[in-house]
Amino acid sequence: MQLVSVDRIWEARGLLDGVIRHTPMEHARDLQKLHGGSVYLKCENLQRTGSFKIRGAYTRIHGLSDEERARGVVAASAGNHAQGVALAARLLGAKATVFMPQRAPLPKLAATRGYGADVHLHGEVIEETLDEAIAFAERTGAVFIHPFDHPDIIAGQGTVGLEILEQVPDVATVLVATGGGGLVGGVGCALKALKPDVQVVGVQAETAAAYPASLKAGEPVRLPEMHTMADGIAVGQPGPVSFAHVSALVDDVVTVTEESLSRAVLLCLERRKLVVEPAGAAAVAALLEHGGRFRAPVVAVLSGGNVDPLLLLQIIQHGMTAGGRYLKLRLLVPDRPGSLAGVLSRVSELGANVLDVEHSRISGRLALGEVEVALNLETRGPEHCEEVAAELQRSGFTVV
Repeated sequence: MQLVSVDRIWEARGLLDGVIRHTPMEHARDLQKLHGGSVYLKCENLQRTGSFKIRGAYTRIHGLSDEERARGVVAASAGNHAQGVALAARLLGAKATVFMPQRAPLPKLAATRGYGADVHLHGEVIEETLDEAIAFAERTGAVFIHPFDHPDIIAGQGTVGLEILEQVPDVATVLVATGGGGLVGGVGCALKALKPDVQVVGVQAETAAAYPASLKAGEPVRLPEMHTMADGIAVGQPGPVSFAHVSALVDDVVTVTEESLSRAVLLCLERRKLVVEPAGAAAVAALLEHGGRFRAPVVAVLSGGNVDPLLLLQIIQHGMTAGGRYLKLRLLVPDRPGSLAGVLSRVSELGANVLDVEHSRISGRLALGEVEVALNLETRGPEHCEEVAAELQRSGFTVV
């Protein structure tokens, strides 16, 4: 299969001029100790529609003939590609129909409709949604806009790679969140043509990682199941076009845990003041989970920022737990007036914040004259957790 050329990516760059935003590059000084050199974040979460997807969608729809655009376009997406197609179609005067999974996040659903697309909810997983979109295209003659498996899509996404080289000319490693492989494949095309020694690394959620098995088998392999908070990169099987680009141009594909994903979202929010969805934070998760593995300077692409506020709340709590910021304790204390106040006073002196308290006299393990106090505390991290538990024990309270 012929790979997308860097000339084709430069052409896409030209037609996207004035359509997309050249997103900023943030210097992440707090991450450089982990990798022995500079770390940067390419903020595609600040792109129009909240992700890089507008690049590929506009390039693909622009390449259609007038007759094809007159028939309309159809896409299937959990949200980011849907918004990219909806906006690109509106800018290019084509009618857009978008199929989204039944449980698509409400903000992504509302945004897609806001860009003018006709939205239909279908299926529990994206593969079912894709099948329905393809069937719609066959019934109506609308042109199906694949989320990743088309040369024009890959060329559009590859413009991210051109910007990276302009912003960090001495970059040594680029980390890219990877679902179907359109973005990492396009970035690989640009970087390997212009700076062949750059290491291009794809990042997948551990519980939705189709590429490691596919690359080992030498062909796209379907995952039997997936379960991840990173819905934007939950793709069960690579396509033939994107697989050819990844296998030829990407140096490695690593996986990250759900805990690392949630910690990465929290880090972007706390330290960089950036709202990033779990899929968009996958490259940062790799920086956290694989310390010292990547040659600096490192650029991590923040591929999207479209996250449901309710999910963001859960992710923040999950990330704080994974980072040792919550401590759950059970204490045995004397059953006398002032004991609970004494516990809470000592916790306050130790700098922990009480989230909730449960006080119980009913337990088989309690001796006569004892009560059990369960505490949920907010702390400053793992070392603080250990300090609080040890000091409470030394203060005469029995830590269970």
